[in-house]
Amino acid sequence: MKVLCIGEALIDMICTDRGSSLSKGQNFLKKAGGAPANVAAAIAALGAGVDMAAKVGKDPFGAHIIELLKEMGVDTQWVLQDQNHFTTFAFVSLMEDGERDFYFNRGADGQLSMEDLSGLNLKEYSIVHFGSATGFLPGPLQSAYIDLLEKAKNAGAIISFDPNYRHLLFPNNTKSFIDQCWPFIEQAHFFKLSDEEAMLITGCDTVQHAAAALRKKSKAVFAITMGKEGTLLSMGDHLEMIGSIAITPVDATGAGDAFVGAVLFQLIDSNPSLLEKIDLDNWKKMISNANKAGARTCEFMGAMEAFKHLNKSIFN
Repeated sequence: MKVLCIGEALIDMICTDRGSSLSKGQNFLKKAGGAPANVAAAIAALGAGVDMAAKVGKDPFGAHIIELLKEMGVDTQWVLQDQNHFTTFAFVSLMEDGERDFYFNRGADGQLSMEDLSGLNLKEYSIVHFGSATGFLPGPLQSAYIDLLEKAKNAGAIISFDPNYRHLLFPNNTKSFIDQCWPFIEQAHFFKLSDEEAMLITGCDTVQHAAAALRKKSKAVFAITMGKEGTLLSMGDHLEMIGSIAITPVDATGAGDAFVGAVLFQLIDSNPSLLEKIDLDNWKKMISNANKAGARTCEFMGAMEAFKHLNKSIFN
């Protein structure tokens, strides 16, 4: 069996002029990205079968994304090129005050529709992963996300969710993001949140209170990543902190995506009924392995470049 990742594939343009705003920046580094695309690349790097469903432009940047995903081992039959929309770009610069200057130039990623995926057979996948905040922005992808959630459930797949909240995408409409997260949280078998996301979505002021609120609404196993403090694992009545891995970080981009990819890689031969039989010790081991994958990613510059250094040996 294999995994299907759904959502945006885009180009990150990272300003390399230290402390500069986007308006003043002169030098930019092109990096293929998008959270679900990163998850797919991480799964492929670890050695499992994975398909990506997304839309890019019929332009050099869309071609670059497809070429890189193929190079990583991702099946791109459902990465479609749109002749009428350009590949989506995210421009980012870290300014002197530590704040990010961000501009999102949305193009083809939001145009992925159910019509585009009419030939997709979800029974081919043991896991369907939804991992894109852009899926909650207006457009065909938003509708496709909702429809695919129901279809994945009916197909008997494990449903995985990572909201990947970006405040700069929802500067004046956080409530819309939160409201759209809940159906996925409630129907997921596994989901991952950052500590910031957990408190935002639940409205709680501590991670522990957020975990309790999430457990009231979802029967899923879930993980709340907390940086160097580790990862909080919730399974049934158990709440366990799994320690982080000590490293000297170079670039944290994609660490959360590597974490999710590692979890899904370890679940690829499961289904919802088998998932219920995985005990706490095995979940703790899987989360520990995922922490290792996230840490390994932080030791290299750029997410997909870092994933080239991922393999199953890091789990030993």
